[in-house]
Amino acid sequence: MKLETGSVGASPEIMGAGEVKSAFDSFRSTFEAFRQANDDRLEEIQRKLSADTLLEEKVDRLNQSLDQQKAALDRLSVTASRPRLAPEAAAAGRPSEHRGAFLDYVRKGDTHALARIEARSLTVGSDPDGGFLVPSETEAMVDRVLSTVSPIRSIATVRQIGGSSFRKPISVGGLESGWVGETGARTETSAASLSLLDFPAMELYAMPAASQSLLDDALVDVEGWIASEVTIEFAEQEGRAFVSGDGVARPRGFLAYDTVAEASHAWGKLGYVATGASGAFAASDPADVLFDLVYAPRQAYRANGRWVMNRKTQASVRKLKDGNENYLWQPGLAAGEPATLLGYPVTEAEDMPDIGAGAFAIAYGDFARGYLVVDRVGLRVLRDPFSAKPYVLFYTTRRVGGGVQDFNAIKLLKFATS
Repeated sequence: MKLETGSVGASPEIMGAGEVKSAFDSFRSTFEAFRQANDDRLEEIQRKLSADTLLEEKVDRLNQSLDQQKAALDRLSVTASRPRLAPEAAAAGRPSEHRGAFLDYVRKGDTHALARIEARSLTVGSDPDGGFLVPSETEAMVDRVLSTVSPIRSIATVRQIGGSSFRKPISVGGLESGWVGETGARTETSAASLSLLDFPAMELYAMPAASQSLLDDALVDVEGWIASEVTIEFAEQEGRAFVSGDGVARPRGFLAYDTVAEASHAWGKLGYVATGASGAFAASDPADVLFDLVYAPRQAYRANGRWVMNRKTQASVRKLKDGNENYLWQPGLAAGEPATLLGYPVTEAEDMPDIGAGAFAIAYGDFARGYLVVDRVGLRVLRDPFSAKPYVLFYTTRRVGGGVQDFNAIKLLKFATS
């Protein structure tokens, strides 16, 4: 629960385009300094079989600075995506019937108009004890921000559903086909082997709190405030579940599925490639395993391939070079563009594990084909003025599910000998 005690009458300050460019230029400049320092470190290792302690510290310091500057750019992107807390709706004209009724409910606790609207639309569970659906404009606002700040959602396939679960039949073996002439006989093909995947939508909730004085302030966009508060909480919970959720009362993350060495890959398990060293890249030619991971999926999946790792793992990957002494990791060409590794974009997901013995710290593949997020239509808010007086709580819920839909599309890097 988050208590809102400050003023939210104005939107958060957003940097101008010039400031964003300046921050990004500083990030690229730091990367150039890091690259030069790391080159010096590697050269000294070759000459003396060890690096100077001061040089090692300089490389680590610049690497940390890159992480901090990238985090600042990410926060700026999130801030720019958050709903503005200003009375834009009022300026645009008279609110819709649903929107006006929802505002009366949020500000004053008046349920009569909302109850009539939901009863008229045959909405199930429209009594005050179960909360009320937010206007479609507010739900769209939440969805827009989530697609920006929830890392796995932003790269997965997202499907809206009207029920409690989505079932998807999958052809495991594929359909048989062949060539035939115009008048040639068509031989009967065998039926495909089908598997039924089930993606239930689980309840995700957030409970922001506001003071009554905030709700009484007509200049405050309360819809925007609720959307702003719950989206960040939703994104954090989603991010964790889509990576490692166990599927019990939450989505099933892709790291929660059984794994198997890529050479023995079978449907229903995610294939992995081992680094050859426990908790580290191999001492000799450490970058080779990244090339192996890129070529683990079939060509059709590599066309939309991308990396997923956390910031600490990315800091380690920055030091790697190919056989031509080129750095494998490169910053984006412009502000807002992701960094690339071997030419494929990198998605930062802080819920990915750190590099460690047996850890699956890096994932690669086509996440749009590999992972499915299901959203049940409808964002519900229950106003509670009693549980945390003098604050008013807004118990906000949505139903979200997720899981792997194509086990051929995502591959993992295991930091282990095998």
